[in-house]
Amino acid sequence: MKTLPNKIALNLVEEAEVSVKGFIAPITYSKSNCHIEWEALANLRVAEPKKEHSVSVFGAFLPDKPVSVGDYWQIDDQGALTLLRQLQPNPNLDMHINIGDSRGLWACLRAYNDAFAEIVFRIHAEFALTDGWFTPSQFAGQLVIDRIKKRIAFFQMRVPEGTLFDVNWKKHKDRLGFSEDPYFSTDGGICPQIELRTEIQASNSEFAEHITQEEADRTLIQRFYKSQQINWVPLEEALEIAEIQQKPIHAISIDGPLADEAC
Repeated sequence: MKTLPNKIALNLVEEAEVSVKGFIAPITYSKSNCHIEWEALANLRVAEPKKEHSVSVFGAFLPDKPVSVGDYWQIDDQGALTLLRQLQPNPNLDMHINIGDSRGLWACLRAYNDAFAEIVFRIHAEFALTDGWFTPSQFAGQLVIDRIKKRIAFFQMRVPEGTLFDVNWKKHKDRLGFSEDPYFSTDGGICPQIELRTEIQASNSEFAEHITQEEADRTLIQRFYKSQQINWVPLEEALEIAEIQQKPIHAISIDGPLADEAC
């Protein structure tokens, strides 16, 4: 008989509040120096460096039914927006430029034991700035639940280090400072530290049931991009398969990533 995976319910006590620190470091690089010329981007800083959040905000990241390791579910929009507003006052989950299937907020149970459960998540969001939009590649995060006390043991949501951002800036003047009809200029660069986290550090407990971080990341990214559901192989291997199966190869040339929101 096949053994069914163990399922656990995740809950939080409602009366507690959680202190969260926010960070946005200055942007130091963009391809066309938009981070210097565009005042809103040059002055991009965290809206609230520290804030007390209701536990109900984090309840938005929990599943509404028992789950097993590797299971995934959608995050409630309002909880995520409340946290994102600590970074910047005008977050947007319905991306202003979205020609694909990448809108969403997804979480996955990565690991648990009798004392703790670890959830990882991925959110796609952008911020409306004065005269434009700032779009990080993604927000990735970790939420650790104290299962005994039903409290938050650790929370972190951040733009992964070294990833990219896109901007769409509505310009009103040319490079010489002369007024002209407004138009949108695009640019991209390296994201600085953009992060929310609790002061409490994550537990180093051994987990009885778990998948790797890489497996959890793979589970999440497949919720956003159908391209990630393809069994990609190296070109040399594709040539061998094509010869064996007597099938043509359809080649596509792209100049941006297939796996995040920075194009």
